[in-house]
Amino acid sequence: MGKGITVLIVDDHEMVRLGLRSYLETREDIQVLGEAKDGSEGVAMARELKPEVILMDLVMEGKNGIQATRELQGEGFKIIVLTSYVDDDKVFPALEAGAFSYILKTSDAEEIANAIRKTSRGESTFEGKVTSLMMERREMEMFHQRLTGREKEVLKLLGKGLTNQEIADELYIGIKTVKTHVSNILAKLDLKDRTRAALFAREYGE
Repeated sequence: MGKGITVLIVDDHEMVRLGLRSYLETREDIQVLGEAKDGSEGVAMARELKPEVILMDLVMEGKNGIQATRELQGEGFKIIVLTSYVDDDKVFPALEAGAFSYILKTSDAEEIANAIRKTSRGESTFEGKVTSLMMERREMEMFHQRLTGREKEVLKLLGKGLTNQEIADELYIGIKTVKTHVSNILAKLDLKDRTRAALFAREYGE
């Protein structure tokens, strides 16, 4: 006891907690301080036990992993999201809440142990698909910055499903001007049609 990287496991499935603990305790450089069955218990145990790294499940009854991560943000914990989900509505809220790394439960046991080691050293570790999603979002945000103020206004209205005429009426501009803005938006964002522009607006619009 008292040596190695200290870890807290937060997961609502007992078998997952037991499996992780059983494996991690065979690693000489990792020490499991405790297990929590939900976000509320995880927050309380983190503050009591002061682990270096927290393995945090996302989908749990009561306080979920994103809420628990957000609550612990700024308190010095390095949180690894360990989940089965790589959807946009899980990945980005978790990262925005303060998660340091993001890996899947389908990872090999040693991959999880290595993620703990890297995270403890301040090196973020991400599942490959998460990295791709992050790169895609960063690229789209860069594209979005290329738009003028008026083009952003038109894009936002496209996202609401307005027609060119409705956009013209809303912004008090001519319909030809709207068409020009739409064409410019499609070109700058490298999008094929206004449907994709509308989807882009809902995802990245201001």
